[in-house]
Amino acid sequence: MILYYDEAEQSTLASEVLNKMKIGAIHCLQREALPEERCEISLTLVSKEEIHELNRDYRGVDRVTDVLSFPQFEDLNSIPEEGPLVLGDVVICKEVCSEQAESYGHSFDREIVYLFVHSILHLLGYDHEEESEKREMRGLEEETMALLNLKEGQ
Repeated sequence: MILYYDEAEQSTLASEVLNKMKIGAIHCLQREALPEERCEISLTLVSKEEIHELNRDYRGVDRVTDVLSFPQFEDLNSIPEEGPLVLGDVVICKEVCSEQAESYGHSFDREIVYLFVHSILHLLGYDHEEESEKREMRGLEEETMALLNLKEGQ
């Protein structure tokens, strides 16, 4: 899997955190039987102002949020059989991430990896609008975070 990001912009993320993000994404891809060697995802870290604007312009929600996912495919059954699989874009607000980490009593690193995993699941078609969807998605998030040794409170 290739994770695209601006190295200068991401310089505040430890290489260990980026590695956990990649491992988490690969785990999610493998669960969906996607060929991880073909998959590509982009990651962008933004300010509150930038994510507010994106949330307003693309989702019609006029407020700050923690993470946005922009999937390339509506249905994974329609992915091409050959060539790169550009799954989509993940946009995380570092300020909100930091605030949430403090509020939940765990580290910034744990929170940003969680938000990334959450967003990867959205790129793969998961949602949490209905209670049953929410339970399924939360179970996959917890499974992935446990694999990364980043359970709640860490």
